Amino acid sequence: MSKEHGHSPQEVEARINGPARRSYLRDTVYGALDGAVTTFAIVAGVAGAGLSSTIIIALGVANVLADGFSMAAGNYSGTKAELDNIKRIRKIEERHIRENPEGERLELRAILAAKGLSGQVLDDATETISSDHTAWIDMMVVDEYGISPVEPHPMRAAIATFVAFLVSGMVPLIPFLFGVGNAFSIAVISTGCVFFLIGTLKSRWSLESWWRSGLETLLIGGVAASIAYFVGSLFRG
Repeated sequence: MSKEHGHSPQEVEARINGPARRSYLRDTVYGALDGAVTTFAIVAGVAGAGLSSTIIIALGVANVLADGFSMAAGNYSGTKAELDNIKRIRKIEERHIRENPEGERLELRAILAAKGLSGQVLDDATETISSDHTAWIDMMVVDEYGISPVEPHPMRAAIATFVAFLVSGMVPLIPFLFGVGNAFSIAVISTGCVFFLIGTLKSRWSLESWWRSGLETLLIGGVAASIAYFVGSLFRG
């Protein structure tokens, strides 16, 4: 998504004063890539062992549901821990400001000085920010602890991960579910397209070219699938 935006007074005010937003790009890409990789690894491993399509479908669907839920639960727990840590640090700063306001004001002044403020401007900025406890705490959280003041949403992060895992993880299974001919070959091509698409979409939020990002993701998924197929082939009866 383009980061370009307008700079009219109305656009600036709407953007700056709008609600704080948190991106779920990492959760979505993480879930989509892992869903495609793990499910296709199972498909490739079972196909490499020469087992039936029924086994591929059973193991694949079980992986999509169980591993997808596991990833979502793990992301929920991790994001919840991040949220708890932000709340804990805010409580610490609230207590420090209440018990030692002058010491915290000195820290605030040092932070602002490090940003290039000096003289009367530094004095005024310190006084203005310290008069608003929420703005004061937000600045301390960001500049003293390096933590974003925007609180994450654990459930939203978990849902983004699970849905992305489910959608991309089902792609390698579709040819087997519909019983088409050359199901494994179709699964290889379609999953490769998913890998490339994930990388291409990811590049929209980075400075990397779309084709390079797509090829990189395709390579990562392809290596994982090749390893699984090779291991499965060792057990071919």
